[in-house]
Amino acid sequence: MSKKSTLKISDRFDEYPEITQADIDLARFRVNLQDAPRKQRVNIMLDTGVIAFFKSKAGERGYQTLINAALKQAIQQEELEATLRRIVREELTNAQ
Repeated sequence: MSKKSTLKISDRFDEYPEITQADIDLARFRVNLQDAPRKQRVNIMLDTGVIAFFKSKAGERGYQTLINAALKQAIQQEELEATLRRIVREELTNAQ
């Protein structure tokens, strides 16, 4: 006995529009109606020594989290340096 539906449903009567990749890119990830931090899966090539270093610090599990934290720290450091340079320039300009 076949379990196929005998109803003929046309896509043109579908009340929900098709979701495109652009729609997904604009979507906001939420948990309990609150914006939630989102991670994106990427594939990158790292030196063997870099991976070995982070694995030795974290054990076999969690080394990717340490790599992510190191990258965040590098970004924050760069932002801090840029802010300090801007402040020093402003102070030097005001002192003249």
